[in-house]
Amino acid sequence: QVQLVESGGGLAQPGGSLTLSCVASGSILASGTIFMMGWYRQAPGKQREMVARVTSGGTTRYADSVQGRFTASRHNAKHTIDLQMNSLKPEDTAVYYCGAGSRSNPNAYWGQGTQVTVSS
Repeated sequence: QVQLVESGGGLAQPGGSLTLSCVASGSILASGTIFMMGWYRQAPGKQREMVARVTSGGTTRYADSVQGRFTASRHNAKHTIDLQMNSLKPEDTAVYYCGAGSRSNPNAYWGQGTQVTVSS
């Protein structure tokens, strides 16, 4: 099993910045690095969507809506992934979840989520 704990959510003004952090723990990590770690979000009334995800090899993918504004940084040895969010927009408001998993099941594990609200 893998446990994921997020931190860093909160309130930001439009155009502002926030940084989210996620740390993974669990006995499975003793056998190696998690293949996929990423950030996802779910706004009220909408489906959960991928924001950014990074493989253990460093391949990174972003949603079109955040490309150029958000940066995901992963540290394999520490089992962490951060999400630097710049130029925030009200439409970025959502609960942000850290997700992780294997190559065959990249979203096997989820954190509890952290609220991000962008409002003036």
